[in-house]
Amino acid sequence: MKRLVGILFFLCLLFFTFPFVSPTHAQECTVPNCDPSGSDCWDQLQKAKDKCSQAISAIEAAKKPHVDELQKLQNAITAFQTRIKAIEDEALKKALAIAAGEKELNGLLAIADVKIRSFYMHSFNVSPLFAFLSSASIGSAMRAYGYQQAVVNADKKVIVQTATMVKDLEDRKAALEIEKINLAALKADVDKKAVSIKQLVDSANSYENVLSTTLAAVSAKQQSFLAQKLAGLGIPLFAISGGGCSSDLTNGKDPGSGFNGAFGFFSFGVPNRVGLNQYGAWGRAKAGQGYETILRAYYNFDSIEHRDATINVEGYKGYPLDEYVQRVYEVPASWTENNSAALKAQAIAIRSYALAYTNNGSGSICTTQQCQVFKPDPKTDNNNAWINAVNATAGLVMVQGGSPIKAFFSSTHGGYAFNTGDLTGWSTTGYTKRMVDTSSGSFSGFSDLRNNAYDKDSPWFYCDWGGRSSANGTAWLKPDEVADIVNVMLLVQQDSSAQNHVVQTDKPNPDGTDTWDASTVRSKLGGSAYNTIANISVNADFGVGRVTSVTVSGDGKTSTFNGNDFKTYFNLRAPSNIQIVGPLFNVERK
Repeated sequence: MKRLVGILFFLCLLFFTFPFVSPTHAQECTVPNCDPSGSDCWDQLQKAKDKCSQAISAIEAAKKPHVDELQKLQNAITAFQTRIKAIEDEALKKALAIAAGEKELNGLLAIADVKIRSFYMHSFNVSPLFAFLSSASIGSAMRAYGYQQAVVNADKKVIVQTATMVKDLEDRKAALEIEKINLAALKADVDKKAVSIKQLVDSANSYENVLSTTLAAVSAKQQSFLAQKLAGLGIPLFAISGGGCSSDLTNGKDPGSGFNGAFGFFSFGVPNRVGLNQYGAWGRAKAGQGYETILRAYYNFDSIEHRDATINVEGYKGYPLDEYVQRVYEVPASWTENNSAALKAQAIAIRSYALAYTNNGSGSICTTQQCQVFKPDPKTDNNNAWINAVNATAGLVMVQGGSPIKAFFSSTHGGYAFNTGDLTGWSTTGYTKRMVDTSSGSFSGFSDLRNNAYDKDSPWFYCDWGGRSSANGTAWLKPDEVADIVNVMLLVQQDSSAQNHVVQTDKPNPDGTDTWDASTVRSKLGGSAYNTIANISVNADFGVGRVTSVTVSGDGKTSTFNGNDFKTYFNLRAPSNIQIVGPLFNVERK
């Protein structure tokens, strides 16, 4: 019992020294209700994100010194509960022994009753005079007396043993009852403290989860803010669009003097990489694949079935389903390889999307690339190749679970496709999937990707985006300009409040404050700043198509950044409208 008391004291000591984590650090960890297009929205988002990060760090810091103590506490509770179980087992054995003793005592008490009566009778009969008078001789008298005395002593012994046993059993029963009472109290106390400790830890973890959720929401809103800036590039999301990349890798444009050793940041594909890869479908058609094989490469669906409905087009009238598809301008009608398999696959995807988007015609659909690009006149160029593909697949849609699938698509995926759940703010769908768009099943590196992806012939497969007049419309950046972007990332790592001062210097500050130029950023960093960048290397996960890290070196030092962070701050600081637009990108040196 003394050992139990010692353990219980240890539990109490740990319990009352383990602090509850107060949420004081998270008073401003909330998602700000601001318009992403507003001048100060980004600043509000960044401040909220910083508060969430600080609150989470504070909780982790408060919990860290007590990890060992909490483990000791949990071990002590376990040991104490094990000891209680052992005592309970011992108490049960004692109770069984007492019960057995009581049963045995019942028989002994009956014998004792006989012995008491016998003792009483012999006590009167055992007399030396009586034995002498009743015996024929002195010898026989002494023998009779000794015998009678022995009988009396035997009776007396049995009576004493029985009385002792009764007393022992009574003492043991009383001690057991006290032990049970104490044990119950100790057990209740330990159970109470164990519950309290669990509630304490659960409360801290629950609060940390709330902060993490808020942080995720703030980060999502930041991404929405960046997405609005990205929209200004006018990236072509459908294959029939014109235009192309900015760099001289594909169009021969030279940035001019002063750009020797410059860096170019090239993205693979356009931002939306979900569903049908239009240029990938064309590449598959050229490789001899039929339209159903092409569709099953990009979507999960049960079957292709005939459906019909009237599609209500915003700003126009309602059209029968196939007449609507004839008026959607998404892919060039010149894609007639393998009996127009790519056009047929696109027609079925458009038809499926329209039915799913309008809930089988009960709603309406927009006319831009936010839905599907619609024009009032049928697409009749190139000998009606598109009309023929629509007619050849009349009424065919992809169906999953009895309903048409919302068949997303875009011009160029850059060798990969995502599930909708991989995109910020989107939910996972069963009909979209992750996939590597090559006949080899995987990519070993950037060179392999550029040579073997099905959509490699797209003019937007490997592009740098944006440009400026001082570089002849290209997106090349000088080594010192890249050094400035790297310095911005280093400065924000040191002081997140600097973020609203480190946007691009050639446009007004969206937060209405001063923008720090390259020399100011360098002075704030001191000796850790870069003056020039000599080399950049990119690590990527070619299984899913994402940059994992970017390593830069120059001035005798090296820094490594998370791939997504690098992209985010590159897009905030790079001059003009130069942007990295996708999760997979590479760096070229001029």
